[in-house]
Amino acid sequence: MSSNDHFEPPLASLSLTHVYYNPDDPVSLISAWLALVPQALVISYTAVIWAQREVELILMFAGQLGCEAVNWALKRLIKEARPTQMHGKGYGMPSSHAQFVAFFSVYVTLWVFLRCGHLSPLKRTAVVLLSFSGATAISLSRIYLSYHTPKQVLAGTLAGTVLAVSWFCATSYMRQWKVKIVERTPWQWILWVGSLIYAKDMCLDVDLVEHGYDLWKAGQGEVEVQKDGKNKVN
Repeated sequence: MSSNDHFEPPLASLSLTHVYYNPDDPVSLISAWLALVPQALVISYTAVIWAQREVELILMFAGQLGCEAVNWALKRLIKEARPTQMHGKGYGMPSSHAQFVAFFSVYVTLWVFLRCGHLSPLKRTAVVLLSFSGATAISLSRIYLSYHTPKQVLAGTLAGTVLAVSWFCATSYMRQWKVKIVERTPWQWILWVGSLIYAKDMCLDVDLVEHGYDLWKAGQGEVEVQKDGKNKVN
């Protein structure tokens, strides 16, 4: 070996965004793009939380991260391989993509129908249809690309659904629990911790986009923002 020779380790692929697909198949290409939706949702979570500082969004994202942690543990507990025709790394049971989007769509559905008070029935229906159709397409794409078997996708969907319902019930209970722990209820503690990053609890009763616009208008002297959240045009 000459003095100019040096050892170069084999290159590795960043599997987080690496997707195998058939370039001659348009459906396969679409499925590959759908595989990136969970990553896009995480970026969206982070951006909206940073911009709006809403406690509800922070709690939903915390549940979503908890869902991912449960999936990580389940895969290493069950240790079921992916389909033999796929060269993907790691275990396949349950599907993390299916579990992620199931949690997201189920939690959003519960939130818009049982907790959010300002959305119209049309908007609620549109949000639910969009989230469930997207979740279905993403889950089916994992089977189409041979990253998972139908059983693995179904297991992921079931796990995500159970976790979404459980976390929604837990956060609802935290809002209603009146027993104080060191002079504060659990929800008061959450709001206190949230206040450290200027987090607020408005999105259940106020359209944040409309409210932000009206605040700007109020600064121009065109809209009076009242304490009850309703706005009066001058």
